[in-house]
Parts: sequence; C-alpha cells; structure tokens
Amino acid sequence: MRVIDETGAQLGVMPTRQAVQLAMERGLDLVEVAPQSVPPVCRLLDYGKFRYLQTKKEREARKSQRLALLREVRFRPHIGEHDLEAKRRLVVKLLGEGSKVKVSVMFRGREMAHPELGVALLRKVAEDLKENAKLEQPPATEGRMISIILAPVASLRGDGTSPGTVSAENDDAKAEDA
Repeated sequence: MRVIDETGAQLGVMPTRQAVQLAMERGLDLVEVAPQSVPPVCRLLDYGKFRYLQTKKEREARKSQRLALLREVRFRPHIGEHDLEAKRRLVVKLLGEGSKVKVSVMFRGREMAHPELGVALLRKVAEDLKENAKLEQPPATEGRMISIILAPVASLRGDGTSPGTVSAENDDAKAEDA
C-alpha cells in the first residue's frame, strides 16, 4: 500500500504491517483514503482530530447555507383598505427576513366568476412592493386560488440608492467637472 505521512509527503509503497508499525511509532492512525486505487492509498493522521475538523467544516457549511423559505400570505378579493395595508406590511416583513412570499387571493362561491378582481389585486400588491420585491412568478390559477411569488431584492444602501443607480446630483457634478 502507498503511504502518505501527516505532512502530506509520500513515504512510498510498503507492506501493511510496516505501515501499521510506522503509525504506532508516530502515535497516529493509519487511515485508508483511496481503497480502489492500485496500490491502495493510506494516510497517517490523528483520526479523532480529523473527524472533529470534518464535523466542524460541515457545521460551518450548514450555518452559511441560507434556506430560502416560501411563506404564504392570503387575501380575499373584497379586502378592506386597512386589512390590505396590514397584509402588505406582513409581506414586507417576510421579504425583509429573506423569505420568498407567495401572495394568494382565495375565492369562494360566486367570486370565482370574477377572477379579474383577484388578478387586479395581485398586480396592485406587486406594484406597491416593487421596491422591496421582484415578481418571480406572474399570476397563476391553482383551483380556487390565484397566486404570485415575490422574491426579495437586494437591500438599499445607507445613502438610499440601489447599488447600481446613480443619483441626479452625481450626474450634474460629473457634467460640471468635464
């Protein structure tokens, strides 16, 4: 078997007994890292420390991984203005947390005869929230519901401008300099 020491240097091909003896002398473990290769590759390392570092890396990777949740806010076609404003604030809060939001209009009974009311409501909500969200899925009918999906946009910078925009005062100053 081919043996690699703890620093990554190759010690060459040697019999298994000799590799195990070498690991014992150094106080390390002999770990097989590539059993399919010919000859198999083994490494001298502290297996406990190795497992600890592996789990630490996995934990760090999981922590940095952001799970984008899909949250849902339901409306009715004949919603009052104040109720609409409260639901709109809820959508903004959910978008601020980084979640995607499914905005749905739920119909009952004869309300299904006028789906254009639901589409108009969804377009109004999407238009009102265009600074905080982008429309990811246009209005789609699913049974007795019509819904859209809104995704959060990049947050505004401290000076109130988006990262890709230039204010009018900046343009005037550049024109005067030229």
